[in-house]
Amino acid sequence: MVDKRTNTATEAVQDIVSGSSIAVGGFGLVGIPTVLIEALRASGPNDLTIVSNNLGADGFGLSLLLEDGLISHSIGSYIGFNKEYARRYLAGELTVEFTPQGTLAERMRAGGAGIPAFYTVAGVGTQVADGGLPMRYNSDGTVAQYSEPKETREFNGETFVLETGIRTDFALVHAHKGDRYGNLSFRKTAENFNPDAAMSGKVTIAQVEHFVDVLDPEEVDLPGIFVDRVVVVGEQETGIEYRTVQS
Repeated sequence: MVDKRTNTATEAVQDIVSGSSIAVGGFGLVGIPTVLIEALRASGPNDLTIVSNNLGADGFGLSLLLEDGLISHSIGSYIGFNKEYARRYLAGELTVEFTPQGTLAERMRAGGAGIPAFYTVAGVGTQVADGGLPMRYNSDGTVAQYSEPKETREFNGETFVLETGIRTDFALVHAHKGDRYGNLSFRKTAENFNPDAAMSGKVTIAQVEHFVDVLDPEEVDLPGIFVDRVVVVGEQETGIEYRTVQS
């Protein structure tokens, strides 16, 4: 009988080793796999390549891995309000590959679908396509590595840029519900990048708030064929990335 449940988050991430690439779901602090991230931090693999929209907020989410110096390469869309992310990038401690959000989502989905590359209009006429974006700095503030130009091609008189699919060693995602087959159901905006990240991973680990033996087919947002391990973590509270109050 198929049962993809894993007893603990620690057990679920135990084979993630130094040098691994990991796709991580979530947007800001919404729908991020906090329990799996904390377990990964405790196990301590370094030189990680993280594919995620951003790297959390200071003191929360993926930023915890940053603080411990476990991430060497980031593929994402923005730094946001994460001061540690910005500091490490500008200090030459982190290689950063910026990619538009929609392109990032499609690169992960494409990787999981077996599509090696695709053309998109996003980024045409900018450094995303033309190259020249600083990817890594030297400690003195000079640029150590720039992004390379990408292939472009015209279709029906419009220029498109070629982007490659992303296939990572592992993926960490958060879902509202899961079953023993690995089928997942996401709740509202917490769906965000989670399905795409799950598809991108060769080994996908999902933390779920609620577990049922078999999900109703109408509830399945991501089929279990893309999920290898399910960890039940209970209800999780969403953090606030940037609080604005009126005095």
